[in-house]
This record gives sequence, C-alpha cells and structure tokens, in this order.
Amino acid sequence: MAHSIVITNRKGGTGKTTVSVNLAAEFAALGLRVLLVDLDAQGHCAVGLGVETGKGTPTVHRLFQDSRVHLPDVVLDTPFPNLWLAPADTRFDTGDWYQGEGLLAREVHSPAVHDAFDLVVLDTAPAQDFLMLNALNAAEVAIVPYVPHHLSFEGVKQLMRIIFSVKAGINPDLKVFGYLPVMASERINEHRAVHGRLAQRFCPEGPLAAIRTDIKLAEAFGAGKPIRHYAPGCRGAEDFGNLSRGVAAALVD
Repeated sequence: MAHSIVITNRKGGTGKTTVSVNLAAEFAALGLRVLLVDLDAQGHCAVGLGVETGKGTPTVHRLFQDSRVHLPDVVLDTPFPNLWLAPADTRFDTGDWYQGEGLLAREVHSPAVHDAFDLVVLDTAPAQDFLMLNALNAAEVAIVPYVPHHLSFEGVKQLMRIIFSVKAGINPDLKVFGYLPVMASERINEHRAVHGRLAQRFCPEGPLAAIRTDIKLAEAFGAGKPIRHYAPGCRGAEDFGNLSRGVAAALVD
C-alpha cells in the first residue's frame, strides 16, 4: 500500500521543493519505493533530481487535461535507486484542465500505484488552487515547511484555514504530521519567537526538528542531486536523514 504525504504551504519561498526532493531521496535510501509528484509548474523537482524534461515529456499535469492519462503513465526513472518522478509541465495552463477535486486521490490510491510504490510525496505550488486541493485530498498527512519569520507565520495561518476546510469536506482523514522550520537558527531571536507563536497556535508539542541553514542544500540543487548524494556529511543531510526516519517510522512501520 502506498502512503501519501503532501509538502505544502500557502506562501512561496518556504523550501517546499527542497524538502520534497530531499525527503523523497531519504525515504528511498531507507529502502522504500518512492514516487515524487511535482504539481508546481515551475518544475523544480526535476532540476533537483537531475532529470531532463522538455517538450513531449509525460507530466503529471496531463492527468488534469486528458482523462485517458493515469499516474503510472507519467512516471520517469531518476538516477537514484528506489526513487521515481512524475514531473511537472512548465507550460501548464491552469485554465485548461480536466475538473474533479478527487482526481489525484483516485490516481494515488489506485491499485497500480499501491502495487508499485510504498510512499508518494506530493510537492505543491504556493497557491490556493485546484491542484493544491487535489493534493490535500490525495494525502494522508501534510508536512508544512516554513521559514521562521513573521510573514511565514501568516502563510501558515492561511494554509491552516484551507486544511481545516478540506478536513471538514473532501478529506476528513487528512492529518498535519508537523510544522517544519527550514533555514532555521536558534541563535536568531525572531526564529525562536516564531516557533513559540506557532506552537501556541497550532502545535503545543512544538515544531519538528529544524532543517538548519546550510549552503550545501542550494549547491546540491545546482548539481541536480539530493543532499545525501551531494554532501552526505553536511548538517543538511543529517537533518533530512533524521526527519525521514521519524516520518517513516510513524507512517510506514
């Protein structure tokens, strides 16, 4: 059975794709069969995995344009064992799609996907749109990355209104696994203050262990590799390794 995780935030610049790519790679390194689905038309998941795409490449956005296309039809190999990608269409026109808030959920929970994968990781665009609703409907749990400053806190508040609406309607089983600080430092007063406000408002147990600031994470994207394959000894690789083991233990074991 394929479990499903959505990485999402209403605000841009919160590290969603960095989290999606590196968390998927860490899950794969644990021996899980992982499908990374890129719903953001920027197409950065392919960049982070060094996968070349272009005109004629099958993309996940085709599911919303052609009812004859299914998720297994758009899955590509990556250079990394146990990790596959359903890439985004960078030319996707949001005005031209096949409607249905349950479309992606039906695909993710289809027998073909459940037989082929252990985990499906959904990367979303920073927008309250039809694709985000599809991803939230398809997911069992959500991880919410945020940069610990005031505007990101506002973005989390906006996202939670959307999640509460989804839980009240199309996907009552959706759970927030945790709030993930990225580019974080406990030495910065504002970071500590935002963590405290978020814990008070949404998670009394506190946020997940932070992904610390590490220039190697940006370098890894430029090299087209997850951090564990680019700089396995750096603190970014350590943080993502710890995160993946905790999530996998809770969700899969």
